[in-house]
Amino acid sequence: MTEKNEKTQAKIEQVKGKGKETVGRAVGNESMTAEGRAEGAKGDVREAKEKVKDAFKR
Repeated sequence: MTEKNEKTQAKIEQVKGKGKETVGRAVGNESMTAEGRAEGAKGDVREAKEKVKDAFKR
């Protein structure tokens, strides 16, 4: 993936994760809440990786 695609994918994962987490809490589905947290964390890690790559480009 290109750098821009990686950053976009990170944001998508973060938003989807937050949505799943919120819906899971609203309906009392702990499994969905956990899945949302995991997906959001995956997006956070991807974003952090891209920030590190950007820092070394300078």
